[in-house]
Amino acid sequence: MRYEKGRKDASRGRIMEVAADRFRGDGIAASGLASIMSDAGLTNGAFYSHFQSKAALVRECVAAALEGQSGQIAEALASGGLTMAIDAYLSAGHRDNPEKGCASAALLPEIAREPDETRQIYTERFMALVRQVSAALPPRTKDPESVALGIFATLIGALQMARAVDGAELSDRILAAGADAARALIPRQ
Repeated sequence: MRYEKGRKDASRGRIMEVAADRFRGDGIAASGLASIMSDAGLTNGAFYSHFQSKAALVRECVAAALEGQSGQIAEALASGGLTMAIDAYLSAGHRDNPEKGCASAALLPEIAREPDETRQIYTERFMALVRQVSAALPPRTKDPESVALGIFATLIGALQMARAVDGAELSDRILAAGADAARALIPRQ
């Protein structure tokens, strides 16, 4: 049976969308291919016509998620600068919707256990984000890449902690403290 042109690309995109949400929401290890394919409206057998393995799917989803995050950072920087980007990242909405949020905050421990190819793609895409933020720092910032790394470490760690604790009040305090700490890393000029 012949299918219309573009159907395979649309199916692949649907698999990636479902998998990315599932990986960020439930974790890589807890996300089985059968449930991903079912949620994508496809059969299990169709998976291998799109991806060689689950590791390949993870790698592509991580790369796509970080590319998407680059666009979100660009929008936040263009509309309100680095402070707005920090506030958007450490918001209750981002905390409460990990399946649509930052792949780093949701998946770092699992990415560390992924094959070298996935870790290499993650590193390349993450460092692109770091360079993007470092370019938004005040012009006379000493070692802007290191400052941007510190900002990311603060943001990701604060978001992970805010998601892990029991109780909205403490979680909100962690988000606020993390935002204050990240803003304090930005040199005043």
